Amino acid sequence: MNPLTLQFAPAAAIPVHLIGEVQSKLAYVDERIAKAQISPAGDQISLELKRAVPTAEQAVIEEKVQRVVVSMAQGAIRPKVQVLEDYLDRPTPFAGDPMPELLRRGELSREANGIYALGPLLSHLIDWFERRFLGLAESFSAQPYRFPTLIPAQYLERVGYFRAFPHSLSFATHLREDLDQIDAFAAGAACDDHGNLNVPLERFAPIQTLLSPAVCYHLYFTLADQTLSPQGITATAVGNCFRYESLNLQSLERLWNFTMREVIFVGDKDFVLENRELARQRMQRVFGEIGFAYRVESANDPFFIGEFRKQAAFQSAFQLKYEIRARLPFKDGTLAVGSYNYHQDFFGRHLNIRLPDGSPAHTGCVAFGLERIAFAFLAQFGFDPTQWPSSMQEILP
Repeated sequence: MNPLTLQFAPAAAIPVHLIGEVQSKLAYVDERIAKAQISPAGDQISLELKRAVPTAEQAVIEEKVQRVVVSMAQGAIRPKVQVLEDYLDRPTPFAGDPMPELLRRGELSREANGIYALGPLLSHLIDWFERRFLGLAESFSAQPYRFPTLIPAQYLERVGYFRAFPHSLSFATHLREDLDQIDAFAAGAACDDHGNLNVPLERFAPIQTLLSPAVCYHLYFTLADQTLSPQGITATAVGNCFRYESLNLQSLERLWNFTMREVIFVGDKDFVLENRELARQRMQRVFGEIGFAYRVESANDPFFIGEFRKQAAFQSAFQLKYEIRARLPFKDGTLAVGSYNYHQDFFGRHLNIRLPDGSPAHTGCVAFGLERIAFAFLAQFGFDPTQWPSSMQEILP
């Protein structure tokens, strides 16, 4: 066996429907893993290592992998997937991977893993979709909000984010207010060959803020410890979101820093569920007008290992999340470009957001990943505007 490759059978059978989820979590098992692969049958795990490691250390890596497998797969039951819309078979004129062409044209500039600068073509596409999402917001008379990129650590702690999604967090800090530390940093700060900034951790202040992982959280925190008016609240905002995905940061499909437009509903249960359904129906018409190939199906959030099985089953049982999955013809797969979400009274209870009768408010949101939907459009329609839907041909100057 190649000293840079480890292969072994999983300690528990990995159901086919969980292969993708388990494989994505293996990226967080050990810093020495360069690539993780699970066989199509779920009976073999292959790890490519960044460097050769002693046999004893190989056993440590394997043990950590098996902890992930057992925690996520042992006793797992395949949830029933509910499909609300299915237009995956719509014909599309393009079948190539857009990434090489975007890079060749200079429409993408990779700054780091999961961090890209976008050029005019992608910007025009995002603006087109943004106008449709804003139209959706206006159809609900949603009030516009602007939220910060930073979010206080104590806010995320209050809603249990550290336990549910610790692997995806991005931390923000600053140098300590200490002249000696600041002078030492200024005199010696430098990046190594891997782009890592070599600075002793003791020079940094305690972490009080993180980079925000979602847009809607900010609205819920503004409503904490308040009683809502009887008509509830409908809001919309766009913002930068940050979710670290380690080895999974390969293209515009998975970004560390991405942009999300949301339409957010806060009120009683019927208010939230009825508006979520109306939003889906209205977007169905928008996607139909351009011949977008996609499906809307029940899904779960990417909870961390210890929380995954329990939380995913809960979301599935109560139909809390539906994803808009766009077809990617070049890989015969799909990509989640948006979602319709219902949080029940979770945020109402944890943040003390009350209805007029004193009961906890319910919340929900409709969210669209702007870079992802532009990428999925190019994957389906390509770079020749004459092959695009007529309503989109005026995008380019």
